[in-house]
Amino acid sequence: MSLQVYTLHEGSYSVDATKKFIPFDPAIHNPKDRPASLFIHVQPFLVKLNNSLVLFDTGLGYSNEEGKLHLHENIKKAGFKPEDVEMVLMSHLHFDHSGGMVHDNKGKMELSFPDATYVMQRGEWETAFSSTSSSYHTDIFDFVQRNAQIKLVEGSGKLTSEISYELTGAHCPFHQVFLIETEGEKVFFGGDVLPEPEELIRKFIAKYDFDGRKAMELRDEFGKKAAAEHWKCLFYHSKSKSQAFVEIEEDRFKIS
Repeated sequence: MSLQVYTLHEGSYSVDATKKFIPFDPAIHNPKDRPASLFIHVQPFLVKLNNSLVLFDTGLGYSNEEGKLHLHENIKKAGFKPEDVEMVLMSHLHFDHSGGMVHDNKGKMELSFPDATYVMQRGEWETAFSSTSSSYHTDIFDFVQRNAQIKLVEGSGKLTSEISYELTGAHCPFHQVFLIETEGEKVFFGGDVLPEPEELIRKFIAKYDFDGRKAMELRDEFGKKAAAEHWKCLFYHSKSKSQAFVEIEEDRFKIS
């Protein structure tokens, strides 16, 4: 099998208006102790594609008690070396997706993937420096700009013969999604335009999206394509299935 996908669970977190992500374990914590909070799961994905390793988004960049990056440890648990990641494909640059681009190693900033190319939409990269939103952590991008191999893409197109990207906007103005196609297999990463399978099943306009109506319409569009073309969908914030196929039964989406 030429295409293998690994979910890199970084954990569950509560986040309130301060945009701080605080670890949340449902077995220990009570949601009522954190009023006005959203509760989210964070899980980047590692894809083994023939002989290369590709990472979809980088999580929060939190470390364990020994100072080791959770993301690196999860990649090792999957049986790979973090230094072998060749491409880091960023859907967008909000902190819960981009924190792990770098590693704060005991107060010293390092690139998490020094040999990888970081792929971003040019408009999102520019927004990350100009935005006043606390969702963007400029210190990360300053360091990445000085030290990383960066590839800025614009609009929609193909990165390689197997990886294509599509500018969607909707969640934020320069959000993008990715589709990998190889040997009849298709893997779709929808970032925060399609972050959970449940968002296919119930239609709603989310307040956290830049253009909630467009995001809702895109979810429907991608869900139909996923069902028709047998995409494996990767859900970055899923509470249930992080990887799943989509079916349509009696005009309703079903996750399998």
